[in-house]
Amino acid sequence: MTEPEERTRDHWWWRPGWRRGRSFYTWHFLVGDQPALREFAARMRPHLEEAGVFDPVPFEWLHMTLQGVGFTDEVNDGDLTAISTAAAERVASFPPISVELCPVVVGTEGVFLPVRPAEAVAAVRQGIRESIAKVWGNARVPEDEDLFHPHVSLAYANASGTPLAPIRETLTRHAEIVPITLTHVSLIDLNRDEGMYRWKLVTAPPLGG
Repeated sequence: MTEPEERTRDHWWWRPGWRRGRSFYTWHFLVGDQPALREFAARMRPHLEEAGVFDPVPFEWLHMTLQGVGFTDEVNDGDLTAISTAAAERVASFPPISVELCPVVVGTEGVFLPVRPAEAVAAVRQGIRESIAKVWGNARVPEDEDLFHPHVSLAYANASGTPLAPIRETLTRHAEIVPITLTHVSLIDLNRDEGMYRWKLVTAPPLGG
């Protein structure tokens, strides 16, 4: 029996808990100001658009997801302030991080650049998890501790059913290494109503204090 052909899946289906008008507190590295990444994303954009099934991420919304906190209607202001304060103190113990983004990966729901090495980014995430646990206890820290694969998405699939093989053949030819430096973590109020991740910045404590 032959394996079924791998195809795209629309990234914008409503995941559990999400609905129009609802937003989510989460910690990210915001990377839209990184020159090498902006240059690479600009070069990739025509190829992503040519595929006909991806929404390229605008520069200002490029990000690296770290750790969720919770839906905004389920986190009270006092807890959010306490978590923010604890996280700011914790991430001050980490120096700025220089990493590389590569190679281009074409997944079922989007096109992204993995982070390497990932250890320093994972350590910051663990520090944020410890900060949440300091306020809420370990049992209430959201998301799986081990299922973390840091990356920066360049585009998200907007339709299901398109064969991936020819898209991969085209896009994975772009094998440049993209260097970035991470200096701040950002707590954001994230919304995805319009088929795009947008956010309001809550706070952005620096690495290294």
